[in-house]
Amino acid sequence: MKNKTTHRMSIFWIAFFSIVFLVITGRFLYIQATGEVAGISLQSFADEKRTNSYQISAERGTIFDRNLMPVAEEHVVYRLYAIVDETFTTHEENPKHVKNAQLTAEKLSPILEIDAAEIQKRIEEGIRDERFQVEFGAGARELTQKQKEEIENLNLPGINFTEEPIRFYPNGRFASSIIGLTQKNEEKIEGISGIENQYNDLLNGVNGSISYQRDKFNVKLLDPKEIINEPENGDDVVLTLDQKIQTLLEDSMSEVDEQYEPSRMTAIVMDPKTGEILAMSNRPNFNPNDLSNVENWYNDAISTPFEPGSTMKIFTLAAAIEEGVWNENEYYKSGSYKIGSNTIRDHNKRGWDSITFMEGIQRSSNVAAAKLAYDKIGPDRFFDYLQDFNFDQPSNIDLPGEVPGTILYDYGIEKVTASFGQGSTVTPIQLVKAASAVANHGQMVQPFVVKETKDSSTGETISLQAPEIVGQPISDKTAEETRNILETVITSKKGTGYNIYNLQDYTVAGKTGTAEIPDPENPGYMTGRNNYVFSFLGMAPVDDPQLIMYIAVKQPKLEPTESGSAPVSYIFKNVMENSLRYLNIEPDKEDIPSVSAIDFPSWSNKSTTQLVERLKESGISPTVIGNGDKIEKVSVEAGEEITPNQRIFIITNEPTMPDISGWALRDVLALSELIDLDLEWIGNGFVDAQSIEKGRAIKAGDYLMVELQTKEEALLEETEAEEEKENAEEQVED
Repeated sequence: MKNKTTHRMSIFWIAFFSIVFLVITGRFLYIQATGEVAGISLQSFADEKRTNSYQISAERGTIFDRNLMPVAEEHVVYRLYAIVDETFTTHEENPKHVKNAQLTAEKLSPILEIDAAEIQKRIEEGIRDERFQVEFGAGARELTQKQKEEIENLNLPGINFTEEPIRFYPNGRFASSIIGLTQKNEEKIEGISGIENQYNDLLNGVNGSISYQRDKFNVKLLDPKEIINEPENGDDVVLTLDQKIQTLLEDSMSEVDEQYEPSRMTAIVMDPKTGEILAMSNRPNFNPNDLSNVENWYNDAISTPFEPGSTMKIFTLAAAIEEGVWNENEYYKSGSYKIGSNTIRDHNKRGWDSITFMEGIQRSSNVAAAKLAYDKIGPDRFFDYLQDFNFDQPSNIDLPGEVPGTILYDYGIEKVTASFGQGSTVTPIQLVKAASAVANHGQMVQPFVVKETKDSSTGETISLQAPEIVGQPISDKTAEETRNILETVITSKKGTGYNIYNLQDYTVAGKTGTAEIPDPENPGYMTGRNNYVFSFLGMAPVDDPQLIMYIAVKQPKLEPTESGSAPVSYIFKNVMENSLRYLNIEPDKEDIPSVSAIDFPSWSNKSTTQLVERLKESGISPTVIGNGDKIEKVSVEAGEEITPNQRIFIITNEPTMPDISGWALRDVLALSELIDLDLEWIGNGFVDAQSIEKGRAIKAGDYLMVELQTKEEALLEETEAEEEKENAEEQVED
């Protein structure tokens, strides 16, 4: 019985193991034949595990000014990481991972400005968690070339870098609200405002990729089966902005900002023949390279409607002339005008007794504007003109974020106050667009800031913006007569712009504005001599205007003897005069010296001394780099139009480092490009320190590090130094 049971059990186990063997063998044969497990290809799984795949970022397109000077471009920085997996080291004498966490942390700390204990902690946590590599947060990202080189010179095992692109704006605050901002996500740089946002898809391009097979140490195999998909770089955008005119505007506004500390400023320069915006700026604005302490993200020129004040009288005057109801010699009683139960008054409250309508326009009489619009043109017909000048709609400029003003025209008083810019609101760009009709034979042009888009690889034009006439609210004859009357606002002793907005070489037609500011806390308007928006809308030369300019300065801190026009006229005169000269517009005033701007002379076969003397005769003071008497390079081409305030570089055959203290970054960049220096900088504003001392010989490839400092930072540093000195003196006395 026992033998029979044993025999049966033996047969059972033999059969059982035979079946198991057959199942396992069959499974192996099946896997070998199909190469799959649970529907997953083993070959694909293995390839995936030993294949590295990386994205190749497309280079974001460049934004240029009209003369193809870059105003936004891609810039390479570095990210630091540390390999902590000791298996990555194959030879002990040549370690590839971090061997000493404490030493590594101590050496990296002063360069990265990260606490050594924090660096050491991250390394040790990475080792404990069996990670391959670790990073160190924001302090180890966006490192400069200089920081990278300093760290590489430490020869720390396991410390490596990856390149990463950032968006760089070489001129800082230059037209920042137009150009806009970007932010970086995991895949690419994305535009979030301005042109960067409006043309984001065109600028971005399409990312590529690369994949290859590697071993467990991340080393590429001999046959890596590499696959590369090249990226398609983004295309370029060319703006209508002119870097020289924009720089004139930025510098002038910065000076006014520093001297008068207004709460808001806006300015626009436009070509009235084409609608091209040559310059546009706001204060406060921002530096897109440094977004700390940003006070204003908006482009006020297109997105902040306000009551414009007396600049609206330009269009009331033009409408009256067009309707045939204007008589400059007709008298009216100034001072006050009653509409229903409401009374409007002239800005001096009492008026000037009985004066002509011509004098009323010159003196910026509210009563004159009210009588023209309500009594002579009629409120319904005047409203038609406001619509014809497009004040009831956005300007449709090719920028995001436009918010148009609103015409208030429901009640009798609103139909009167609209004639002199109170109650209803507009934006600066709406005013400039409407004024183009006065400057351009009655034809109103469409304002725009993008001149063309270009293929970044071939340079071929993708799209080109042509000038567009979008209306003709007045005739050519009316436009000419309006300009001639507005010229007397500047030339007549009774004019509000007399001896304030006149230019040296060019005639000007324009209108001043002093707009009240609604009180945010109480009904009505704010009081006090500073609580106004002071503005000017002007064009020059009068007979055939080549430029229109609008400036508005809100709540400047004026001296008791200063008028509100002081900061506005400073910007207008500096920018308009120099811009017309730069554009080679023929002066139209009599007895004007023929030389205001000059064609840069040829420097071929001239010594340094000869060229400098020739330029000084024309009022140009060049910056000479070095002591050599032979000229190697000059920053402008022979025949190029230059103005007295323009910085000209002359590079001699023995270049030496100048003292660049106080220079703007754009001038440092120009010098660096001419000599081909390896330039790095930190901070914003103007040069405070330089790594190459003054007088040292320089050559192509030399490394130059500059520290920039804003005027506010310099003032704070000076104040702190004085306080420290005073404290030290007090301690000595004690």
